[in-house]
Amino acid sequence: MIKVAYHKLYAHPLPKGHRFPMLKYELIPEQLLHEGMITQQNLFEPQPCPEEVVLWTHNKIYFDKLIYQTLSASEQRRIGFPQSPQLTLRELVITGGTIDCCYYAMQYGAALNVAGGTHHAYADKGEGFCLLNDMAVAANYLLKKELAKKILIIDLDVHQGNGTAKIFEHEPRVFTFSMHGAHNYPFHKEKSDLDIPLKDGTDDKTYLSVLEETLTGLMKMIRPDFAFFLSGVDILNTDKYGKLKLTIQGCKRRDELVFTLLQQHNIPVTVAMGGGYSPDIRIIVEAHCNTFRTAIDLYQ
Repeated sequence: MIKVAYHKLYAHPLPKGHRFPMLKYELIPEQLLHEGMITQQNLFEPQPCPEEVVLWTHNKIYFDKLIYQTLSASEQRRIGFPQSPQLTLRELVITGGTIDCCYYAMQYGAALNVAGGTHHAYADKGEGFCLLNDMAVAANYLLKKELAKKILIIDLDVHQGNGTAKIFEHEPRVFTFSMHGAHNYPFHKEKSDLDIPLKDGTDDKTYLSVLEETLTGLMKMIRPDFAFFLSGVDILNTDKYGKLKLTIQGCKRRDELVFTLLQQHNIPVTVAMGGGYSPDIRIIVEAHCNTFRTAIDLYQ
């Protein structure tokens, strides 16, 4: 049974200007329940990640700033959100959900977090709407608990996973792969183990060809025993900031390609949704729901 992490805090209310992107966290599970793709049995409500586990990845000075609400004005601007205790709790719950998904993925092959993919968070700072790096924390958790020996992070958000790349730059047991827009945020890119920067206007055919060739090669070269998949839908041609030209069908084909390859190699995968900024919320929700539908079709 595919398990899906969702908590009401995912749709945490934010000041004007930030509410629209948060709507998808309510609408995705509602849509999947409405069409019968999932039932309440598929959903689980994660608990906050314990401080001890967060500190296997994040700096204590930074973590204390989040807990005690002492981020400076400039640090809050870099993150893009005003600090609040509820926002910090939200990040801890998301991170807890990604860790829980790992256990379900090992049991069922795949598990998905409705939120997460906060790949711009560094060990000692947050940026780009990311406070804690949920996939990095979860990957370090798996290593610490000896639940995985070689982890592949497949980051297909349109923005480079700079925080993730920096956190694991000296960790050979985690291979970071980011395929992203070359001329997009963050403008200072970190060095992943493999970066594929894409030209503006990249279409379905080019994107899927590059991805299939690359992932097929990584399966042979890395031989991971666990994977994380950041399935951002800001690669769509409708996205306000993405600059790529993938159709919603191409985005769905991306998900099918990733899941099929991982399944063929018996590699469990934890999925987080990442970004999506199309002006029409229905397009964002539909593209994200396609990720869930694809996983359910293949693994259920």
